[in-house]
Amino acid sequence: MLYSLRAALARFTVRRAAACQRHAPRRAVLWLRLGSAISPAFAEVFSALVHLRRALDDRWGALGAARAAVDRFPGNPDAWMLLGEACQMVFRQKEALGAYEQALALEERADAAMAAGELYMRAGEPADAAARFARAYAAGGGAPALWSNAQALFQAGDTRAADEALSLWATQVPDVPPVGRPFRHRSPPPPPRRSRLPRRSTASRTPRTAV
Repeated sequence: MLYSLRAALARFTVRRAAACQRHAPRRAVLWLRLGSAISPAFAEVFSALVHLRRALDDRWGALGAARAAVDRFPGNPDAWMLLGEACQMVFRQKEALGAYEQALALEERADAAMAAGELYMRAGEPADAAARFARAYAAGGGAPALWSNAQALFQAGDTRAADEALSLWATQVPDVPPVGRPFRHRSPPPPPRRSRLPRRSTASRTPRTAV
């Protein structure tokens, strides 16, 4: 009974914060801080507080709110994902990577694996990035995870595995022409444009006869 009451009050604070966010953003922060204090579980109120502080250009406050969420709910992977996002707001890449890795340790999820892979790529560790992108694909990341995996494998020097990943990616993306190793780009090449029919020249048109 008490759990349900506290959860309902936390949801109420989110609604109140949304209602006054435009004309009184500081009051909205107070509502969300109250909601995060009484919430019995990790819920929307925590991410709302982090994102509102970010919108107010209070990145360190956002990081503090995310850390508080992890301290209260260390077994929740969503809390660790929020901490990773907040760490990236203040350019703490190592801490962000640690948060995404912890989320992965708690639950195999594509978003955590993709985020960790991107940070490994930025750190110049393509082999570790490829391993995370492979985990992202196994967790349901689909074609984007395969494409990133192929890029990382190519940069790591494993061209054979990169070609295999790219071939598998091509089977999942329709209307894409065969490609070699276009790993300079961060996104798959667009599908080919439909060829336009040439316009008929005015000279070949049959002139109208006067009535």
